[in-house]
Amino acid sequence: MMNRLFRYVPILTWARDYDRAAFGNDLIAAVIVTIMLIPQSLAYALLAGLPPEAGLYASIVPILLYTVFGTSRALAVGPVAVVSLMTAAALGNIVEQGTAGYAVAALSLAGLSGVMLLGLGLLRLGFLANFLSHPVISGFITASGLIIAASQLRHVFGIEAEGHNLAEITLSLIAHLHDINMATAVIGISATVFLFWVRKGLKPLLRRVGFGPAMADIAAKAGPVVAVVATTMAVWYLDLADAGVQIVGNVPQSLPPFTLPSFSPALLQQLLLPALLISIIGFVESISVAQTLAAKKRQRVDPNQELIGLGAANIGAAFTGGFPVTGGFSRSVVNFDAGAQTPAAGAFTAVGLAIAAMALTPLIYFLPKATLAATIIVAVLSLVDFSILRRSWAYARADFLAVLVTILVTLSVGVEAGVSAGVALSILVHLYSSSRPHIAEVGLVPGTEHFRNIHRHKVQTDPRILTLRLDESLYFANARFLEDVILTRLAYDELIAHVILQCSAINEIDFSALETLEAINARLRDMGVTLHLSEVKGPVMDRLQQEHFLQELSGKVYLTQYEAACAVGLQPDRA
Repeated sequence: MMNRLFRYVPILTWARDYDRAAFGNDLIAAVIVTIMLIPQSLAYALLAGLPPEAGLYASIVPILLYTVFGTSRALAVGPVAVVSLMTAAALGNIVEQGTAGYAVAALSLAGLSGVMLLGLGLLRLGFLANFLSHPVISGFITASGLIIAASQLRHVFGIEAEGHNLAEITLSLIAHLHDINMATAVIGISATVFLFWVRKGLKPLLRRVGFGPAMADIAAKAGPVVAVVATTMAVWYLDLADAGVQIVGNVPQSLPPFTLPSFSPALLQQLLLPALLISIIGFVESISVAQTLAAKKRQRVDPNQELIGLGAANIGAAFTGGFPVTGGFSRSVVNFDAGAQTPAAGAFTAVGLAIAAMALTPLIYFLPKATLAATIIVAVLSLVDFSILRRSWAYARADFLAVLVTILVTLSVGVEAGVSAGVALSILVHLYSSSRPHIAEVGLVPGTEHFRNIHRHKVQTDPRILTLRLDESLYFANARFLEDVILTRLAYDELIAHVILQCSAINEIDFSALETLEAINARLRDMGVTLHLSEVKGPVMDRLQQEHFLQELSGKVYLTQYEAACAVGLQPDRA
């Protein structure tokens, strides 16, 4: 009972060894991440179509819940760009933005996603995320980054624009170019250029003027805060709000409120598919970051427990005025680099954000939305990676096709269609490749007992013996392919009297594949050809012994391929 409690509530494990050194490191990391998160949280709420305070709310209670139930010691949970875009895309088709119903739908989407993640974690189904390949994820994030950046240009230029894909957004922007607000454009473009420079040029500059590595790094991470303060002061001092510059306005000065998502069956049915897609994308992004950072310190991350942690975080967001959240790449890397030792760093970050929500919100009244848009643009463009097309083309054309289709569908149709196409293509590529497994005809390497591919090595063969090695488990989708290969080979070579199937790479044979083996055995017997098996693994043999196949097998099962080949007439060349 206690072991199960410790497994499902990881805080009970790491909190026992928590000491002053860890506290100091976590506190420093929390301060740095909090400074970074304040403008990011506000910006991602804007991207999701929600009031700015929703971003702060979604970054407080969810972080605390992940601290209790998560296993990563560096993952920083909260709103992220891609999930925020998916939230806006999903809700925009259901509820009008800016209404009370939109906020309730966002809560419901977070809650539904949380329940799905929690259920997958409790059922230990974290492996399902493996069906979404990394190249497809990269393609989807690249396309989403372009859509997000394009969608934020309306705030940078102070014009109206709408659309769910790149073409719609671009055409809408072009149609409204004559409405550009010059004051807004100056602020938006200046903030964007400054933030790009901060990302690449500020840290080296500070190092040259004498700053230490740690201070230069902290100052560079605080770049977005400088942009927020400078542009807010400019709008306030120059009365630019009266000149048409859109500002954040009044933000409630409070802790996250208790909120209730909608339990309407009609609404939940509409949100079901978007919640599933958000859950998959969010989990894949989160677990990738968590495992990468954990590996650097030889720590372990449990994918199933991560599902539980993220599920609890999203459920927390649903009841505290938030929207769907997950582990963010940039903030997690900052958290890790800043020296976070335990998930307590996340809890301290939540406290910092709670203080900001209580005390600092009046200071952002004049914060221009153009600055938040610039923050989003700079953050998402760093995720755009077209090199995945070149690398996947060079390595595997099937992966290239999956990436290309994902990018094109996302850009031309929208994020939901893009990720759906990505999931479908990932599964189809896997099924296609596994349905046509690599089957090598092997021969004996002279002077040894090893069998290798006849097309890659100089080997000894016998015209009466066909020896095949199947480099894949046998299941319903690929068993017929093996049958076709064997029968095609026999059709062109009447001398073959024995077929030896080397099973060293076969980890499983399902019932459909067993029936195919039975059919192959019967067909070969009718042709006067004997079927033999070699190097069958123990668990596979246990399954075969439960049926009548081994009794009906025309040949024998041998311990090694060498033993099988010698038994049916191969004369090894000892030279």
